[in-house]
Amino acid sequence: MKKWKISAVMLLVLSMVLSACGQSKDNEGSSGDSKQSLYDKVKEEGKLLVGTEGTYPPFTFHDESGKLTGFDVEIAREVAKRLGVEAEFKETQWDAMFEGLNSNRFDMIANQVGIREDRQKKYDFSKPYIESSAVVVVSKDNNDVKSFEDIKGLTSAQSLTSNYRDIAEENGAVIQGVDGLAQSIQLLEQGRVDVTVNDKISILDYMNKQKNSNIKIAAEAEDAGQSGLMFRKGNDKLVEEVNKALEEMMEDGTYEEISNKWFGENVSPK
Repeated sequence: MKKWKISAVMLLVLSMVLSACGQSKDNEGSSGDSKQSLYDKVKEEGKLLVGTEGTYPPFTFHDESGKLTGFDVEIAREVAKRLGVEAEFKETQWDAMFEGLNSNRFDMIANQVGIREDRQKKYDFSKPYIESSAVVVVSKDNNDVKSFEDIKGLTSAQSLTSNYRDIAEENGAVIQGVDGLAQSIQLLEQGRVDVTVNDKISILDYMNKQKNSNIKIAAEAEDAGQSGLMFRKGNDKLVEEVNKALEEMMEDGTYEEISNKWFGENVSPK
């Protein structure tokens, strides 16, 4: 009788273990399916939900007619097109953007998100689709400044809280405090300062809009920051297909066309 009871208990325990293993496998299968399911969901619904600010020119903003446009917007639209779906943009403030991705409000973020190690621990990124570095900007008639070392002793217009102020100071420039990029360029064109150190993309954007500006890029830092399209972890298939789309765009000239439109040159990662 005792042996029967023991056997019954053992059978019960064995049944529970097998059941748990089965559930574990089911859960793993569900997890595996979920990696594929977001891509499948995008394809089935015919739309890719894209989180973006809509207030950050020239990357994502509203033009005079109220239409959402910008470099990142056009890149996201082209990516979606190559996936065979449409991009549907969900505008949100930067501070809430990552949480919006976490809570499934959108499938991807297109908003100049820098690829950093701390972010890569929590999110997946596409291959880099743009990069920018620090540059030295001078007036067009200045042929003396050709490197960062050449700004030693020169007056540089810089926002006092900017990282670029630190770079200018590290290279020996005398700092003239300004409110922002526009004032830096104004002082430079007026001959009231010698140089400004700033973000290459921002300078290219300015020169692209102001065709008659009297400034030029004299030197560019070797190291550059890169940005990518950002996703929740575990959506490998979607990331893979987006990467394929980006590669195709860069190979067939579509990326360069978009880049030239917004910056006057190709800003793809080297």
